[in-house]
Amino acid sequence: MVAMTKKPKVFQIVFSDPSKTFYCSGDKVAGKIVVEVSEITRVSAMRVLGIGCAKVDYSKGKQRCRQELDYLKYEDVVQLDGHPADNDGSVILRPGNKYEYTFGFELPQQGQLVSSYSGKFGSVQYYVRALMERASQPALECKKSFEVEEPLDVNTPDLLSPAGGMKEKKVTCMFIPDGQVSLNAKIDRRGFCEGEEIFIDAKFENTCSRIVVPKAAIVAKQIYQANGHTKVFRQKLSSVRGNHIISGMCDAWLGKTIRVPKIKPSILGCGIIRVEYALMIYMHIPGSEKLVLELPLVIGTVPYSGLSSRSNSMSSQESTSSASWVSLRMPSSCPPSYCDVTRDVRLDQPLTPLLDDYDGGDSPIFMNSPQFSFPPLPPYSEVEEEYNGNAHMLPVC
Repeated sequence: MVAMTKKPKVFQIVFSDPSKTFYCSGDKVAGKIVVEVSEITRVSAMRVLGIGCAKVDYSKGKQRCRQELDYLKYEDVVQLDGHPADNDGSVILRPGNKYEYTFGFELPQQGQLVSSYSGKFGSVQYYVRALMERASQPALECKKSFEVEEPLDVNTPDLLSPAGGMKEKKVTCMFIPDGQVSLNAKIDRRGFCEGEEIFIDAKFENTCSRIVVPKAAIVAKQIYQANGHTKVFRQKLSSVRGNHIISGMCDAWLGKTIRVPKIKPSILGCGIIRVEYALMIYMHIPGSEKLVLELPLVIGTVPYSGLSSRSNSMSSQESTSSASWVSLRMPSSCPPSYCDVTRDVRLDQPLTPLLDDYDGGDSPIFMNSPQFSFPPLPPYSEVEEEYNGNAHMLPVC
């Protein structure tokens, strides 16, 4: 009996379209199994399996939480085209030749698959496995993974609807009331794709005695379920911040933007793994917990196709604002007298922290005007009329 005792020189899976980055439901996964042997080998069968499953694995105390969920199970026996086979279906492979077994299968229809994912405590993986079965020898195995990305269109009525909310918090100092902070924010839709800008409209009010800072961040929440237990992992992806708000003041964001980074789409249809996103709008309060408002986001694969009027309104606001600044820069009357200005006035204050605002990678905020001096006085003259109607120039003090 001819049997192989050495590993083959080549035993690998090659997809028909190597440039294809991902597959969708209903697509055909096709390719070939390439084999080259270093000695005469009898192969009794070559099996191809298409496998896709979600796995969760983490520890909870002394207990190991594991759970799997299958999404793809395909199996077939493939033959060599134009190569003679024995009555039992086995073939003899000889050194110096390259043998190719072709395969192909269709992925289940939409709604039956979940996008590929790799997280901290679980993953969703798809791959093709080839099993070379030999007489009186252990089977040899090779496999090659492929990505699945299920389409998620953000152009649905639910994801195009706006989201918003309001939060407020009373601040105390040593159990003594110290005013409150509040925020009111909204976004024009909930569905976004990678690279898109999220426009935030918000109002922040501060009536406590502390200096607060408004911020916004995109956060991911990974939810893993196994053996009746749930594990949640949160991660901040990107953030923006606003201006400091002193006591008794308020601030507003009119279309402040934050860009969606390169992230995986939301996973909402898996029974044991769920990936959700949210826009967290919050106020950093020194010496107290943050005031947080979370607006749910869905990250899709089909980008927004509508035309937003926000850009037009923003440009009109910008032009109006620019015009107002121009009018402010053009004085309508003569400049004031500089007689009482002292030329050698200087501001040379020591560097003092304005706010103990350490949030993640933030740096402390400082207020400082080092080595500042007033600029030279502008040369100009004033005209004073005498009683006889004649005028002459008087020098400015």
